[in-house]
Amino acid sequence: MESLFGWITQPEAWLAFGTLLLLEVVLGIDNVIFISILAGKLPPEQQQRARTIGLLGAMFMRLGLLFSISWIYSLKNELFEVFGQGFSGRDLILIFGGLFLLYKAVKEMHEQLEGPEHGAGSSGGAVVGANFAAIIGQIMLLDIVFSLDSVITAVGMADDIGVMVSAVVVTVAIMLVAARPIGDFVQAHPTVKMLALSFLLLIGVNLIADGFGFKIPKGYTYFAMGFAIAVELLNLRMRRGKPVQLHGSDRQPD
Repeated sequence: MESLFGWITQPEAWLAFGTLLLLEVVLGIDNVIFISILAGKLPPEQQQRARTIGLLGAMFMRLGLLFSISWIYSLKNELFEVFGQGFSGRDLILIFGGLFLLYKAVKEMHEQLEGPEHGAGSSGGAVVGANFAAIIGQIMLLDIVFSLDSVITAVGMADDIGVMVSAVVVTVAIMLVAARPIGDFVQAHPTVKMLALSFLLLIGVNLIADGFGFKIPKGYTYFAMGFAIAVELLNLRMRRGKPVQLHGSDRQPD
């Protein structure tokens, strides 16, 4: 325990902690948006529980990966080669994670605009429980991808495991506080929800490109997202009248 918190007395370690915390929060926004959109598909009384379980799962997953740093580095070792392009374990996780993110974002867009393909009513307790378990499973699956990116960033930014662990824990605490207001805001504004889903598409493309060895500078992605958010905030401020209603948008946030 002492080795984990020995960095507290080192001024240079606090600089690393602050920088890493800022980067982790930025990376965590993607995770919060994804969790909020998936949790919004559940009944109101289950949404907060799903967000909490998802974020705590992400924290424990990241801590587990941090304490397995040697395994993380082994993921960078090339496993096989196709047409001269080498692929490592990390590459495969990013590619399949990006494809899954694209699938989920497009499917969610379709359901919000066109309605679910299988809209048969099913309000029984067993079905609700199954839906809750399915949502948590999807959240955990994407947590693996987001956690891997987060942990690789942490390992590259800091040398002290205590700094990395502290930054991850504080980041998740911040996300736990922010998840509900972010989720409620996204659910209450259909255009913001579509914008958030488009961000997930963008992130999915970035993950796939990274998996194939094409490095898209994160600054370009964050600038595009920031500009889109600024435009949407102006639209929300200037908009008059009742916003459009998407399928399922009549749910009240918990």
